[in-house]
Amino acid sequence: MPEAAWTCIPLPPGSTGCMAISKKAYKAELHTLQIALVESQARLIAQGRKVLILFEGRDTAGKDGSIKRVTEYMAPRHTRVISLPKPSDRELSQWYFQRYVAHLPAAGEIVIFNRSWYNRAGVEVVMGFSSLEEQSDFIRDVPAFEAMLTEANIVPIKIWLDISKEEQARRLEARVEDPLKHFKTSPLDGEAQKRWHAYTEARDSMLLRSHSAHAPWLIVATDDKKQARLNVMRHLVERLAVRNLSVDTRAIDPDIAFMFEPEALIDGRMAR
Repeated sequence: MPEAAWTCIPLPPGSTGCMAISKKAYKAELHTLQIALVESQARLIAQGRKVLILFEGRDTAGKDGSIKRVTEYMAPRHTRVISLPKPSDRELSQWYFQRYVAHLPAAGEIVIFNRSWYNRAGVEVVMGFSSLEEQSDFIRDVPAFEAMLTEANIVPIKIWLDISKEEQARRLEARVEDPLKHFKTSPLDGEAQKRWHAYTEARDSMLLRSHSAHAPWLIVATDDKKQARLNVMRHLVERLAVRNLSVDTRAIDPDIAFMFEPEALIDGRMAR
C-alpha cells in the first residue's frame, strides 16, 4: 500500500501510534481493509466456516458506525447483523441464552451481534433488569457456553468499544441536537452518565470473568472514531486469518486496541 495512505498526526514524544488520521489516509486504509474483509469472506463462504462477532460497549461508543463500515461491502446473503429488542414474556421464561442461539451462524455465514448476551453483565446489572441470582448464573455459565461455540467450529470474536466519560457526554448531547440521530436516542441515555461508575464496575467484572483463551476480548479506545474503526477491521482481518489476500493490512495499533488483560483496568488504558 502506498506510504501516503498511512499518514497520521503523531502522538507526543515517547508514545507510539496516531492521535488523529487525515481524511485522505482514513479513506485509503478503510478501502484496503474492506477489500481484505470481502476477500476473506469469499474464502470463508467457500470453506463453510462460521464466524460470530460480538460488539459491546457503553452507549455512544461507536458500535453502529463500526458495524456499518465492516459490513458495507460484505455478501448480504451470508452476513447478518442482530440487534435484539427487549425480551418478550415468553423469552423471559426461557433459558437465558436461548434467544441468541437461534441466530448463531450456519456454514459460510458471518453473524454480528450489536449487543449480545452480555447485556446480562452490563445494563441489567446497573439498571436492575435481572436478579442477582440470574446475573451470577450468567457470569458462571458464559465461559462454558462460549467454549461450546468453539467446539461447534464457530469462531467467536468479542470486541469491547471503550469510550471516555467526557467523550460520551459530548456524543449524547450531539444526539439530542441532531434530528438525523433520532433513532439513536433512548430513555436510558441520561443514565449513562449518572451511573458511569456503576457501569465501570460492571464492565470490569464482566471482562475479568469472561475473557478466556477460546473467547478473548479485544479492547478498542473509541474517542477517535476513525482510528477505532480501522483497528476493529484490522483485528477482524487478523482473526479471520485468510492468507494470500490481494492487499496488505496493518496490525492493530497497541495505543488504540489490545487484547484484554487485568492490568488494563488500572494502568490508564481503559476509561474510568
